[in-house]
Amino acid sequence: MATLLLEPPPLEQPQLEGEIGHAGRWLVFRYSSVSLFSLKSSRATSTAGKTLLTPTPYAVKMAFLDAALRHGLAESPDDLVRWLAAASLRIGVPRHACVTGTIQSVRQETRDVERKRKPDSPPYRSSIALREVVHHSGTIGAAFDLNTCSHELIALLLQTAPAINYFGKRGGFMQYVSGVRQRDLGLSFTLPVDDLNTGVPASGHRSMLDDFGARASFDALNSFTATEVRRNVDRRFVETIIPMEVYNSGPGFTHYSLSGAML
Repeated sequence: MATLLLEPPPLEQPQLEGEIGHAGRWLVFRYSSVSLFSLKSSRATSTAGKTLLTPTPYAVKMAFLDAALRHGLAESPDDLVRWLAAASLRIGVPRHACVTGTIQSVRQETRDVERKRKPDSPPYRSSIALREVVHHSGTIGAAFDLNTCSHELIALLLQTAPAINYFGKRGGFMQYVSGVRQRDLGLSFTLPVDDLNTGVPASGHRSMLDDFGARASFDALNSFTATEVRRNVDRRFVETIIPMEVYNSGPGFTHYSLSGAML
């Protein structure tokens, strides 16, 4: 049977609210969750990692990189990675996030140490793992600091944003909502701990979020190459204030709300 290969349709550049020339430091894209979200910290183990409440800057930039390459919008992956690595990105949290978790029976690949000790060990062994998912009420924001973005990257972001349909694990589907340029972000966006001296009051909880390293390369970020990802070179971890607090909890769930939000 012959296979018909179809090229993806051309993407239309979204119209930003307000004049593009109007002064505004942040370029903010909004997405609405249309399925449950899950994304473990990159430093967590495969069996006991609790999910983060929101995507990380690394996950968002990888989504832009993936969508741009799939739709043929980027001429040079290396240039795109370099532009994204230099861009400062903050995440807007939803109004509410409810985390539910369960213990599941899984199959894991047998470790090399066990195979050496028992050569007849099966390729996979039984184990248990903690699995958590998040239900979002409200939109997720991706705010790029235009002072750190090249003109080429800004044009590419505007073209690519509508094509993104998931963050984090595959299956954590998102629907593009809007793009807007604004002067300030407000208190619903994450804030690196190093930026607390800006005078913006921050409440919530602290978490380590990963981001592209200053010298990240496409070869290192590409899952289909053998190049190792180097910490603080290709990927870095930033201690960040997540403006969400525990509102309620019970057996099997924890309900977080935007700091200061009223139900």
